[in-house]
Amino acid sequence: MAAVPTGPHPTAPPPYELRFDSGRLCLDLVATAHPDERLTSPDLLRAWLVGAGLVPAAAALADRSPAWLAAFRELRGHIAQLVRGELFGRPVPAALERVNLLARAAPPAPCAVRTADGTLVRSLHIEPGCPALLAAVARDAIDLLTDPTVRGALRQCEGDNCPIIYLDMSRGRRRRWCSSEVCGNRERVARHRRRAAALARA
Repeated sequence: MAAVPTGPHPTAPPPYELRFDSGRLCLDLVATAHPDERLTSPDLLRAWLVGAGLVPAAAALADRSPAWLAAFRELRGHIAQLVRGELFGRPVPAALERVNLLARAAPPAPCAVRTADGTLVRSLHIEPGCPALLAAVARDAIDLLTDPTVRGALRQCEGDNCPIIYLDMSRGRRRRWCSSEVCGNRERVARHRRRAAALARA
């Protein structure tokens, strides 16, 4: 299989459409539902899979179809329920059962490929099907939720009306937003406007 290119895929959507800043693969999938649906086509799902590092940019994923979209959205919903359940003390047995079931499939098998300049890069033995890719994300969710240290770093973004959950691995666990450039910047702008309005009234 072809080696993974180093640059972004030419058809990948802008960064504000697909984000990979939650600190975990499964949480990045959950984030694709906010603020609007991001996985709106098989091509965007493919872009997410490439951006998440699940498949190399050269992968065609010729079998991808609207059924893949439905499967990933379903898994996303179950993971969101599980993560929020852990964060806020509301277990969701049905979601756990479904994620465990999807995790049973064999995930994509990696291999090392030597590029023309002799560098080893990560690739895949064969292009995976939908069950293998779902299994990779489901297993990541299971790994996250069964590791007490990592699970303890789960945080809800403090941004206004932002439901994104991320891992706070910052020093001192002081991270407040899913992204300093997105929600953090909005908060700083809002704070500036409040100060300006207060001065105008003075």
